[in-house]
Amino acid sequence: MTSTRAEIFRMVYYQSDLTRNSFMKQLHETTPNQRAFPSRFLMPLRSFLRLAAVFLVLLAPVMLSAQAPEPLHTASRQELDVIKVLLAQEAAWNRGDLTAFASGYKDSPDTLFITHQISRSYAGMLDQYKRDYPNRAAMGNLTFSELEVHTLDENFAVCIGKYHLDRGKKDGGNAGGIFSLVFEKTSDGWKIIIDHTT
Repeated sequence: MTSTRAEIFRMVYYQSDLTRNSFMKQLHETTPNQRAFPSRFLMPLRSFLRLAAVFLVLLAPVMLSAQAPEPLHTASRQELDVIKVLLAQEAAWNRGDLTAFASGYKDSPDTLFITHQISRSYAGMLDQYKRDYPNRAAMGNLTFSELEVHTLDENFAVCIGKYHLDRGKKDGGNAGGIFSLVFEKTSDGWKIIIDHTT
């Protein structure tokens, strides 16, 4: 009985030693990369790396555009002079002085004012303003924003921007929109000859 038990132990030890030796032999025959990453993990790893590379390629332009600052623009004398006209109009409006506001337009029969209708001539434009804004409360407080001036030549320029009227609900409520203006350089300075406001 004792002999049989001893033989069984020797056989088990022998088999386990063979298994250990076989494993060590296979381990030494593989490359370091194969030992670090068994084959069953290589494909998921490759897929992950490939997906990460695609993600970086797609995201790179977005990241670069987000980091790139917009180029600075130095306004020309023409641009500054046009902006001054609008700032003067803004101040006149907020004083309730429609006549001073209208002085930013060219006093000419060819001046066009386009909103929900077309008013021709300086006088027609001023009349429409007086109808639409009969009193100071209706005028509210005017703010111009996002002004862009594009010079066409030394005598003409286009200005686009946004306006906002802040006023009480009983006086018509807040209003706002966009506009495009064509300016002409006259003997009296830069004047609006076409106003398209929406």
